[in-house]
Amino acid sequence: MKRLAIYCGARSGRDDKYRQAAANLASQLAKRGIGIVYGGGHTGLMGVVADAALAAGGEVIGVIPSTLHDKEVGHTGLSQLIHVKTMHERKATMAQLADGFLALPGGIGTLDELIEIWCWAGLGDHHKPCACFDVDQYWQALFDLLDHIEQEGFAHSSAELARLASPEEVLRWLNLS
Repeated sequence: MKRLAIYCGARSGRDDKYRQAAANLASQLAKRGIGIVYGGGHTGLMGVVADAALAAGGEVIGVIPSTLHDKEVGHTGLSQLIHVKTMHERKATMAQLADGFLALPGGIGTLDELIEIWCWAGLGDHHKPCACFDVDQYWQALFDLLDHIEQEGFAHSSAELARLASPEEVLRWLNLS
């Protein structure tokens, strides 16, 4: 594992536990030589992840659509900031650069990116691991929905979506501990 794509919120959430968990994880990844690929923003958990990894000496590559960069949400202190035209290009570029995918707490955009990349794995478009960093059971409702989909007979056999509750579990998942 050279680089991990991290999907997370452009907001920080109501509880500081999300910021703390994101910073701790990003720092630990950087200290183990794992680069981070993310959406390129400086706000919310995205900014926390980037700043913590950079502070720990890590590589951080941001991929940002021009429309978001023009709204001045792009992080200016990254190892590299790649400008793309659309969100579709952002997703494809992140997928090419990363060796795995991890969703931290976030909103609809985070959910969209996670579901799409996990779906691509289920279709065989890639064979890279996908997971949720389930800070204080943030992703519980998603996993309940996935269980419901399976129970109702709408799930196809697909790639695993791992559920990881701590930075230590993330590191074990990446075979780094």
